[in-house]
Amino acid sequence: MISLHGLTKVFPGGVHALDDIRLTIADGEFFALLGPSGCGKTTLLRTIAGLETPTAGRVHIDDADVTTLPPGQRDLAMVFQDYAIFPHMDVTANIAYPLRIRKVPRRERAAKAADVAARLSLTELLRRRPAELSGGQQQRVALARAIACHPTAFLFDEPLSNLDARLRLEARTFLKRLQRELAVTTVFVTHDQAEALALADRIAVMSAGRMIQIGTPADIFHRPATTFVAAFIGSTPMNLLPARHTPTALHVAGATLPLPPPLAALDTPGDLTYGVRPEYMDLSATERPDAFPGTISVMENLGTHTLVTLETPRALIQLVVPEGDEPPLGTPAWAVPRRALLYHGDTLLTTL
Repeated sequence: MISLHGLTKVFPGGVHALDDIRLTIADGEFFALLGPSGCGKTTLLRTIAGLETPTAGRVHIDDADVTTLPPGQRDLAMVFQDYAIFPHMDVTANIAYPLRIRKVPRRERAAKAADVAARLSLTELLRRRPAELSGGQQQRVALARAIACHPTAFLFDEPLSNLDARLRLEARTFLKRLQRELAVTTVFVTHDQAEALALADRIAVMSAGRMIQIGTPADIFHRPATTFVAAFIGSTPMNLLPARHTPTALHVAGATLPLPPPLAALDTPGDLTYGVRPEYMDLSATERPDAFPGTISVMENLGTHTLVTLETPRALIQLVVPEGDEPPLGTPAWAVPRRALLYHGDTLLTTL
């Protein structure tokens, strides 16, 4: 179990990379730190590893306070974005290096390296050097080196970002299965929300050194707590539309919708934000009072589906339609929401 208590990191010049982070990661959990570049996720990972010293706060692993311990005494294994494998060593030596540091006998090191390599389909590559390996093979070598020393937790800093699209999907499946088999606590840093949703048991979405929302992938996807999380999560961005409520109705992008009960709790009519994912809308060729009217302006082929842009007088609305159901460009159409979210200010008010 990894526990962070009021973790703060201020770099010279007053830059708050981490701001009062409080978090507990359960034993055996696959936990993702997700956010845009510069949000503090890598600094947080490096602070857990001991590569950065916090300005304030404590880091606990199980019941031990490791805040002041050097990285080598924390029993953690870190896999870096560039893999950081030694170019002058072959695969066997790279895998066995942590054991060499621990003064494990040579024969035992070699046996352990061979065993771990076999589990990761690296047996045929044991005598090769990194320059003779593909990106996916180098990634497996870095994973094998991390596994060889039986750490209490894995720390991954965007380990899939250097792979091409197909290799990334294969590595993602492999990594998920491996973590389940080993049952080792894993903290995974990524800016790719698809990776986080696919791999993690829980996700923390970060922005400007703070954790904006922590939850399961389903929680984060279906009930984003703020408009920032709503805009960040999803393979196609959520439509965030200006809305206004009156005592009798909710007005959004040219449509007049029934007034949701939670709006009755608001003292006065006012401005809101209506969020709806492109996947949760249907396209109608006939006028409907509960739909957003507009004109088809752009279509983007996604393979089995098409991303359609509906141009309305007040906003551009995107929705996903099945392959073969694409309307002609320039035709009038109506977008019918099936599932939506309503935000008051920046905060989730209710689901619709």
